[in-house]
Amino acid sequence: MRISAPGTYNSKRFVEQGPTSAECGEKREERGLLISNSEFESPGFTLIEMVVIIVILSMVAIIVLPLLPSTDSANLRNSARRLSTVIRYLGDQSVTTKSPYRMKIDLTDNLLVVKKIVNGEETAPDDPFFSRKFLADGVSIEDIETPRLGKTGEGIINVDFGVAGLGEFIAIHLQGAKGGHFTLTAFPYGGKVKVQEGYQEITP
Repeated sequence: MRISAPGTYNSKRFVEQGPTSAECGEKREERGLLISNSEFESPGFTLIEMVVIIVILSMVAIIVLPLLPSTDSANLRNSARRLSTVIRYLGDQSVTTKSPYRMKIDLTDNLLVVKKIVNGEETAPDDPFFSRKFLADGVSIEDIETPRLGKTGEGIINVDFGVAGLGEFIAIHLQGAKGGHFTLTAFPYGGKVKVQEGYQEITP
C-alpha cells in the first residue's frame, strides 16, 4: 500500500466527476423544450365564453343595423331631392330666359322628361342637366295632385313653367321599392319647393 507523504493528497481520489459537455447540451435542450411548450400551452375559449360572445354580437347587430340607412330609403330620399332641384331649376330657367318649359310625367311608365317650348312646339332643351336620370331604380311616382286635375295616378301629366315660373300648385308623391314615401310640394311663381318624408295629404 502506497502512502502519500504528509501535506500531499491524491488528486485522483478527490476530483469529482462533473457532467460532460454532451450531458449539458441535452439538459439545455430539455429546458428550452419545456419553456417553448409552456409558451404555446395557452388556454382557449370555453363553450360558455363562446356563447356569451355570440350573444353580445347579436345584441349589437340588433341595435345598430336598424339605425343604418337602407339603400331603398337613400334612393327614395335622393330622388325626392333631385326632383325638387329639377323643379326649382326649371322655374329659374323659365324666368331668366323668358322661355316656357314643360315637365312631362308619365305615371304609367314612370318616366319624367323635360321639354322646352319653342313657337308652341315641344323641343329637347339644350341644357345637359335635363338629360339626366331623375328617379333612382325602384323609385316611382305614385300619384300627382293639382287644383286643375285633382289627384291622379295614371296617364301623362304636363307641368308647365311659363315666363313667371311654375304655373300652378302641384303635389307629387314618390314611393320606394319597400313602400316608403316622400312628398314634394311646389308652389307657383315663388319657386318654393318643399320635401317631406311620408305620404302627406296637402291642399294648396
